Amino acid sequence: MAIAAGDEGLCVSFTEPLLLFEYSLDAFRIARSKGLYNTYVSNGYMTPEALAMLKEAGLDALKVDVKGDLHVYRRYCGAPSDEPVWTTLREAKRLGIHVEIVNLVVTGVNDDENWFRELARRVVRELGPLTPIHFTRYHPAFKFTAPPTKVEVLERAYKVAIEEGAKYVYLGNVPGHKYENTYCHECGELLIARRGFTMTRCRLAEGNRCPRCGAEIPIVGRCVVKPIRWL
Repeated sequence: MAIAAGDEGLCVSFTEPLLLFEYSLDAFRIARSKGLYNTYVSNGYMTPEALAMLKEAGLDALKVDVKGDLHVYRRYCGAPSDEPVWTTLREAKRLGIHVEIVNLVVTGVNDDENWFRELARRVVRELGPLTPIHFTRYHPAFKFTAPPTKVEVLERAYKVAIEEGAKYVYLGNVPGHKYENTYCHECGELLIARRGFTMTRCRLAEGNRCPRCGAEIPIVGRCVVKPIRWL
């Protein structure tokens, strides 16, 4: 289906891709043999052995949803510790997998500045300043009735992460916001413009470099700008 649709790769995501672990291994091997990339959007709560198997099967990139601090993991996720998630992130980096972090900012749960600063500091310290961090907007659904995240809160999270040394920080679920875009970490030049899930412009020079200052941009793969396909 991916090949028929003209896609560049596979992404295993909702609800949790580890529930499709064996299927992922099979699909990734086939996809790699056809020249497609393979990605996971996961909670990161896996063993090092599982991660190694995914890497061997063809996993290229891993985006992990870090839910919050230890209190959030214990109260809302029923997990005794958040450490397995950070172990996965560090090991993925060591294995050469492209790693990105996403934090769904939920009103009244993990929307305070102390948490934003704690997350950014740990990412910069343990994964490196070029590791992308996405702060995404929450909307009420099912049993969670708190109001949607205020955009100003997300913008504050962005500024805090930049203050802590993160070079690639994004806001999600806010279509049209300037922080959906990718800017050069050296000179601030606009490199990739986005709206929602659509990439509308790519200005990367050969070798994934900034066309203005020549800095190497830590992007895996190639830019492919496609016309919007309406469902």
